[in-house]
Amino acid sequence: MIDKTCPDPAAALADVRDGATVMIGGFGTAGLPNELVSALLAQGARDLTIVNNNAGNGETGLAALLAAGRVRKIICSFPRQADSHHFDRLYRAGRIELELVPQGNLAERIRAAGAGIGGFFTPTGYGTELARGKETRQIDGRMYVFESPIHADIALIKAERGDRWGNLTYRMTARNFGPVMAMAAKCTIASVHEVVPLGALDPEAVVTPGVFVQRVVRIERAATSAGGFSNAGAAT
Repeated sequence: MIDKTCPDPAAALADVRDGATVMIGGFGTAGLPNELVSALLAQGARDLTIVNNNAGNGETGLAALLAAGRVRKIICSFPRQADSHHFDRLYRAGRIELELVPQGNLAERIRAAGAGIGGFFTPTGYGTELARGKETRQIDGRMYVFESPIHADIALIKAERGDRWGNLTYRMTARNFGPVMAMAAKCTIASVHEVVPLGALDPEAVVTPGVFVQRVVRIERAATSAGGFSNAGAAT
């Protein structure tokens, strides 16, 4: 019987190795799998390469992983904001490597890995420092830059509902990078708020099929305020 559910985040992340490339879903805090990132911090893996839209917020989640000195390199499109002080400190001290990728390119490089595409040409970044050392080509009178796919050992993503086969649905903007990251990693670990029986998910609503998911962890939804919204926002 196929059953991909894990009892808790610690069990799901127990075998993450030092030096792994880890994709973490989320757009800012929307869709960020905080419990999985916290379990990765507790697990102890070091020298990690992190692929995420940004470089952490405040003191928790990805920011805590950075603060603990566990990240060697980060690949992202939006590294600096008002509360990205841990990344700022590490980068200024030369203690973390940054690969800056325009957001559309980041999503497409991840998607290319999952689709088995060897790379693609894009006009985004041509003529800037981001194109240095990369192949360029003129196509129909316009200059393009070659971008390579981004593969990962582990993807940590957050979904809304899932079943024991790993089929997933998402809630609103929490979907963001999760589906493409699930396709691009050797092992995808998904947190869900509800594990439902097989057949309970409408096939037309399944965004990530179970073939792309290896482990599923149920996480209780965060407490809501009097207005009925999650403490972390309306689409977490």
